Amino acid sequence: MDAANHGMIRPPLVYLASIGLGLLAHWLWPVAPLPAPANVAIGAALVVVSCALFVSSVRTFRGAGTPVPGNRPTTVIVRSGPYGFSRNPIYLAFTLFQLGLAAWIDSLGVLLALVPAHALMALVVIPREERYLEARFPEEYPPYKREVRRWL
Repeated sequence: MDAANHGMIRPPLVYLASIGLGLLAHWLWPVAPLPAPANVAIGAALVVVSCALFVSSVRTFRGAGTPVPGNRPTTVIVRSGPYGFSRNPIYLAFTLFQLGLAAWIDSLGVLLALVPAHALMALVVIPREERYLEARFPEEYPPYKREVRRWL
């Protein structure tokens, strides 16, 4: 295997499709679970945190000299920055972004659409990437996996 993710299931597209599906559900069935104006404050905070986490994660990868896209070979196990508390901070950022968007626009549809996306990531994408990393870095990745949680 020369890359962690060379399949058709690309994480950014999983979350983008999930948001699109959620927006469609919201348009067809506009259920607002949060009280206004709390929804805007909660949503905006989550979106800002998600964007900061994403930028920090990408910068940390680039600083370590390893590519961000999963369809390119990983060159090193990164343990610094956000990777010190989450093995998947970029996916965590995508999840927080969708949670924030759901809160911001007060949409049960966007929130519920996250469930299958999260399941796909947790049951298909991440295990495939972990198998790749274990094969590519047999001495480094297993201890990192034991020491750092997948999400938080």
